[in-house]
Amino acid sequence: MNVSSPHAGDGPFALDSLTAAVLDGQGVVLRWTAAAAELTGLTAEEVCGRPVHDLLADVPGELCTATGMPASGRVRLRHRSGDTIDVAFRATRVEGLEGSTEFLVLASPTQCVTDHEQGVALLRALSSQDRIGMALHDMDLTIVRSNALSGNFRGPLVQPGSRLRDVLSAEDAESVEGVLRQVLETGVPVVRRAQEVSLRQAPAARKRALSLSAFRLENARGCPTGVAALFIDTTEELRAFRHLNLAREVTERVGRSLDVERTAQELTDVLVPALGDLAAVDLAHAVFDGDEPPKWLGGGDLHLRNAAMAPADAPWPAGIQRGDPLPPLRDHPVLRRWQRGKTLILSRDDYIAALGDPWLVEFLLPKGSHSLMLAPLYARGLMLGNVTAARVRPSDPFTGEDADLMTQIASRAALAIDNARRYTREHRAAVALQRRLLPPATTDTPAAETAGVYLPAGGGAEIGGDWFDAIPLPSLRVAFVAGDVVGHGMPATATMGRLRAAIQTLADLELEPEELLTRMADLVQRLAAEAPPDTQDTVGATCLYAVYDPVARCCTMASAGHPPPVLVRPDGTAQVVRISPGPPLAVGGMPYEATTIDLEPGSTLALYTDGLIEQDDRDVDQGLRRLTDALAVSCRPGRALEDAGRAILAGLGDQSPRDDVALLLARTRAVPAEDTAQLALPADPAAVSVAREWADRQLAGWGLDDLLFTTELIVSELVTNAVRYARPPLSLHLIRHDVLVCEVTDASSTQPRLRRARTTDEGGRGLFIVAQLTTRWGCRYSQDRKTIWSEQPIKSSPEFWPVAGESLPWLATM
Repeated sequence: MNVSSPHAGDGPFALDSLTAAVLDGQGVVLRWTAAAAELTGLTAEEVCGRPVHDLLADVPGELCTATGMPASGRVRLRHRSGDTIDVAFRATRVEGLEGSTEFLVLASPTQCVTDHEQGVALLRALSSQDRIGMALHDMDLTIVRSNALSGNFRGPLVQPGSRLRDVLSAEDAESVEGVLRQVLETGVPVVRRAQEVSLRQAPAARKRALSLSAFRLENARGCPTGVAALFIDTTEELRAFRHLNLAREVTERVGRSLDVERTAQELTDVLVPALGDLAAVDLAHAVFDGDEPPKWLGGGDLHLRNAAMAPADAPWPAGIQRGDPLPPLRDHPVLRRWQRGKTLILSRDDYIAALGDPWLVEFLLPKGSHSLMLAPLYARGLMLGNVTAARVRPSDPFTGEDADLMTQIASRAALAIDNARRYTREHRAAVALQRRLLPPATTDTPAAETAGVYLPAGGGAEIGGDWFDAIPLPSLRVAFVAGDVVGHGMPATATMGRLRAAIQTLADLELEPEELLTRMADLVQRLAAEAPPDTQDTVGATCLYAVYDPVARCCTMASAGHPPPVLVRPDGTAQVVRISPGPPLAVGGMPYEATTIDLEPGSTLALYTDGLIEQDDRDVDQGLRRLTDALAVSCRPGRALEDAGRAILAGLGDQSPRDDVALLLARTRAVPAEDTAQLALPADPAAVSVAREWADRQLAGWGLDDLLFTTELIVSELVTNAVRYARPPLSLHLIRHDVLVCEVTDASSTQPRLRRARTTDEGGRGLFIVAQLTTRWGCRYSQDRKTIWSEQPIKSSPEFWPVAGESLPWLATM
């Protein structure tokens, strides 16, 4: 009788470990296979003819009491080496020669049987799963078994003998088979490999996400027999993960700036391509200006304007262009649902029906779009606008989960846009206040022409306290000022206004630059003391104060912690003026030092704040060199200073400055020598008549005969006071321009005072007469002298001025 091994599928035995023997009815071994000899170490000659009990190490109780051959069981066989082998057996009655009864006994080591049983149970369990896909591939990667065969797994029906290309698209099938082939060749398993595939019969854009694990199958000898692949459909999990990432990205990227349009653009850039192929944001007109949008319900002109779109190079319809207003829309239930705060998903047909006008469809509907989603931008009870996403490629339409995500995104983005709107409103108010507090952009005086430019900080920084000023002073002089208050916002702007007013007041007192800054430092200390305790350390300012004298053609300046000015000479050379800066105005008790330089007519002096030289990409010294070079190029003779200032600010590029920028350009002039005259006087009463006669001759030479009489009176009174009350040396100085300036200088520090003399007083009327005859008069001091000055207009004279020889009517009462 021929004995062959049955198929493994017929019982719980593995082919590689199966042994067989034939016993007669008495339990004597008749046949002994080579596999049995290999298992026990005993040959057929040694075993055949012997009772099977002789091969057993012990006989289980159930076998001892058995009356016949048991159908199955477990025993321990003896091995030639003396060891024992646990085996499981199964016996089958067969018909022997001459009709005798024989038994075919199949046996296998118990461990092999257990492994086989567990493997079968595992395979059966995997095949029944509907969340885990399983496929067994042979050496040619042909599918021999798959749980998709029964339809349990959520996929197409897979038939044994098919290949992956029969199920997946050609590209995806080749990619997955490449992974399986690598596992088959190397034996290195693949664990949880993310793989996106599309089914053969589905649109290419409808991808399914799989988590693929694969390992090589081997027989007992370690030889490859195929590949087992396990895959989990993670499409929903991946979609949820992407939605979570998109929400996080919106939080991180949208609202980084406080610019309305930039915030809207950030929103569209995040949505494409993560959620849709196209995205656009439309905002109410008022939002761009920082104002609250009007409430609107129903159709008509919604007062919306496009603020952003992505991608910018997409074939957008004519009605969706950056900055263009949206046309009026008809009233429709869809429109009202959106206005009430609902996120809408519309198919192409639904959108066309809602518009109801073929022209609007052509004007507003992106070409090729098949699914659109519209979400209102609501923040703090205000309807700011809407965000629209569209899918134009062959992809799935928007779902309810997409709408929930869009609602969440729109809510966060609306807050960011509203923050930018509110900042725009506050920033506009602060800039308007700042500009109202600044002087006119240009001034034109006998001493110089000036042009000032102011650029507020960008990138979300609050308005600062930078300022400039050009203050006309007596005797044709002019003061140039540039300052920078510490901090930003309304407090800094208010402090700037107070400091500018204080400097103008002190400038009218004609203090020397170093003395003026000392008094300003005292003022800033008082302001700091008045500030709340938590802001006292932030009250401070830097300032540069310069006084230019067009007669002497020199400029005296002092700095309180401020950057040095830059001088551009008429020949085009530029240099930084070397000054000795003192401490900022917040620090008191320290002296300031003045610096005097000579200026040729046509020179340009540039005063600025540190925002012009402090940029992120360069240090202060590099910024100052760059500014000096720019001034040399821009401040050419004959070029308008306004144009030069704009050119210098344009040199900042597209990058908004991180701090405010104030720039004052002053092109100096000089009073010709023939328009000035000076006379030294002795400290003698006779000097009064000498001064009067000299002044008459000088005015006659200048053709100012109409001012002879009043000038005689002014000179007489001022020189008389100097002779009586002051100390020598004395001098008289006349300057002719659009006004006639009369100056008397002495070495005294006494303060002249204007008073009204009583009828019986013999004196005290001199300065009163001077005040009545001039447009203004005053007194200034230097370290070793005092100058009393007066100004009379030349081109027009008051009607009460008499001709020579007539008396002034108000003199009769004195």
